Amino acid sequence: MTEIERFCHFIREGSEAWGYLIGEEEIKLIKGDPFGEYEVEDPIIALADVKLLPPAKPSKIVAIGLNYRDHAEEVKLKLPEEPLMFLKPSTAVIGPGDSIVIPPMSQRVDYEGELGVVIGKEAKNVSEEDAENYIAGYVCFNDVTARDLQYKDKQWTRAKSFDTFAPMGPFLVKGIEPSDLELTTKLNGTVVQSTRTSQLIFPVKALIAFISQVMTLLPGDVIATGTTSGIGPMQPGDEVTVTIEEVGSLTNPVVKA
Repeated sequence: MTEIERFCHFIREGSEAWGYLIGEEEIKLIKGDPFGEYEVEDPIIALADVKLLPPAKPSKIVAIGLNYRDHAEEVKLKLPEEPLMFLKPSTAVIGPGDSIVIPPMSQRVDYEGELGVVIGKEAKNVSEEDAENYIAGYVCFNDVTARDLQYKDKQWTRAKSFDTFAPMGPFLVKGIEPSDLELTTKLNGTVVQSTRTSQLIFPVKALIAFISQVMTLLPGDVIATGTTSGIGPMQPGDEVTVTIEEVGSLTNPVVKA
């Protein structure tokens, strides 16, 4: 059985670094990063003493729409015959604890809890059989969406692309099997989304194979695999948490611009 490894990207005393999690509360520094060769070094640092950053710096986020049957039914749209792709920009990325900002342009901003797949090396025309070799790890992801603008525009770029609309983290997790993980989203402590990744219409390896036929995926790029039913709005003052079995919990407060 593959060992599960958890990495974090953080800032401490004004400097960015990568760390290797020891248990639940401590980090060892690493020389290098989890996208290439690295060495685990001393000292041991308390996780509480660092500010966590997003555990990837994507050139792009490739997000998948309508990848759970119940969500497609919820929004009254036909199930896609192929993965339905859209892009979120790197400027939307924030880390754990960072604030999701409600823009003045929108009157309804929704949470969408998802499993995120982080690419580890350049991927072009990858087969499903070989897809696992291109995965750096997994993250919790929140595909924040200005729902009113999505419906208004009839295409999704504006609704998905505001700054702070791509929370991810808290850790980059290697060595897990993503095919049947529990995923929940909580709004102010109340469960609003609950599913298992076994319910994905297009699973992780199929997504990597499909997307890499369209565009080259680069190290650090993120695939957001889609959300389940239960989408709903967030208000300033709310707190949203995406939790994925074996991956962790990503919590972000919501504020007004």
